[in-house]
Amino acid sequence: MKDRFLIVVEGLADETFIRQYLHHLFGQEALKDYILRVNGKDNLQSASAINRMRSMTDQGGINLVIFDADDDFEARRASILQWKEEKGLEFELFLLPNNQAKGELEDLLENIINPNNRPILDCWENYEKELVTLDIPGRTPPPLTTPAKKTKIYGYLEALLGTSRSEKEKIKEPQREYYNTLHWNLDGEYLLPLKGFLRKCIK
Repeated sequence: MKDRFLIVVEGLADETFIRQYLHHLFGQEALKDYILRVNGKDNLQSASAINRMRSMTDQGGINLVIFDADDDFEARRASILQWKEEKGLEFELFLLPNNQAKGELEDLLENIINPNNRPILDCWENYEKELVTLDIPGRTPPPLTTPAKKTKIYGYLEALLGTSRSEKEKIKEPQREYYNTLHWNLDGEYLLPLKGFLRKCIK
């Protein structure tokens, strides 16, 4: 692993996953200062984020921005790269879930669950399909709102974990255990684009 790098991510869930995935790939913890959580996509353009990236470049390190593609991969990529050029910054860009399709961290997570647990998400998807067919009196406008993808991941873990307070804590983003092979597969094929990006950039 390179001595100096800065990975800029959007939120706490991203930071938790990236930190554990780096450890899985390289066998060592990334220093706390090597991952910058900006708390929202718009905060990439904050003065503090810009200053941290410029400082890392000045020190001979490398900057990586790992953000969600959201609803339009091409538009998000073009927007960030245009801003990069306008500010004269140096960084490599990877858009979750796989640097080629729309989506977010939760799409990546859904694709790296332990295959034995797939029936849990199948049940959830059936629930979503049924939900949009329901007509609730007084509810306008129909149909009912489909729960966010974050809720699906919460539901997946809650189904697998115990009922004690300590087990319930593991559902929450900062306490998730992505190295738990009963729940996740960090060697799954879906992670190959991210794996290749990180290996190329920081090792």
